[in-house]
Amino acid sequence: MIVSTNYTLLIACVALALGMFAVKHTKFLRKNHIPEAVVGGFIVAVILFLINKITNYTFKFDTSLQSLLMITFFSSIGLSSDFSKLIKGGKPLLILVAIVTLLIITQNIVGITMAMLMNEDPFMGLIAGSITLSGGHGNAGAWGPILEQKYGVTGALELSMACATLGLIIGGLMGGPIARHLIKKVNIPKTTDEEKNTVENAFEAPKVSREINTKNVIETIFMLITCIVVGSYIGDLLKDSAFYLPTFVWCLFVGIFLRNALNHLFKKDVVEPTIDVLGSTSLSIYLAIALMSLKFSQLANMAGPVLLIIMVQTVVMILFACFITFKLMGKDYDAVVISAGHCGFGMGATPTAIANMQTVTKTFGPSHKAFLIVPMVGGFIIDISNSIFIKFFIGIIEKIT
Repeated sequence: MIVSTNYTLLIACVALALGMFAVKHTKFLRKNHIPEAVVGGFIVAVILFLINKITNYTFKFDTSLQSLLMITFFSSIGLSSDFSKLIKGGKPLLILVAIVTLLIITQNIVGITMAMLMNEDPFMGLIAGSITLSGGHGNAGAWGPILEQKYGVTGALELSMACATLGLIIGGLMGGPIARHLIKKVNIPKTTDEEKNTVENAFEAPKVSREINTKNVIETIFMLITCIVVGSYIGDLLKDSAFYLPTFVWCLFVGIFLRNALNHLFKKDVVEPTIDVLGSTSLSIYLAIALMSLKFSQLANMAGPVLLIIMVQTVVMILFACFITFKLMGKDYDAVVISAGHCGFGMGATPTAIANMQTVTKTFGPSHKAFLIVPMVGGFIIDISNSIFIKFFIGIIEKIT
């Protein structure tokens, strides 16, 4: 049965509602900050799988909305990137960018090498590398269809979503223990009550209300559509050239340019909460549709090799956080918090990184440096770096296979 666009959207919203309910009433899901869209989409996928086994009835969702939702999300990331904040980050920001880039390269080398040693498709190793771990569900959803359609990797989207979900859980579980291990090696700075109540970054006070109104929403939709139209045009223009990048990357670049042109050339303020809400909504609906469409039979054939790769990647992330991130970021309290955050977005997503850091700072005190640079690196810089190196490793795979 082919499910129409309207009914696909309706079922996706039901999946989101189920996910919200499940997360609200399940301590494990709340503690590990598993996205409601992932939980709800997975629940619907399981229900449909059981229906198929009992009645032999199949459902095929209309996924035409997914492309628009995905590039909307990445456009919102671009529109959230302010160069003045990058400058404020200074040297620590540049060091963290270098660390993150090194992890991306390491994850892909480990993934591809292990896949080849197990006589599996090298693209499977790339999927279980930076595409889904440093990339999270956003990049998993963006690169999955590309690997399926352009490179013939069967079940790439389903596998990508599964790896991203597993990575998200692991990233949320390891941040706290890593911080507890590293905190023994540093002197914890003493903070006054006034410092504890100082909000340097919105992520440090996530429950603070922020105004979103009709005017802001209309302006943001206009900016998002501009990013989508211009980014898609550039992507089509360069699709057969040496400068080929997926459309979502060009939309992200256009968003960065537009945001900073408005801020610094035209002195126009951009309302970040509105951008975040619309971008997050697009990603949530996209993820719900993608997870609803999971094909468990295809995943079963890949489960063993992929799980082994993810286990090794987990060990790599632990060693990386303890011996590279912590040491290069200064071996101080801020470095501990940043290392906990890196476990979050190095294996899952920026929200997991923020949650990991909040867990540390809630106990030991604030780290304004960490909350300044980690959201910037995990929120959009990592996507730029990741896209470049994913394309680089795809080229290597094409040459060796």
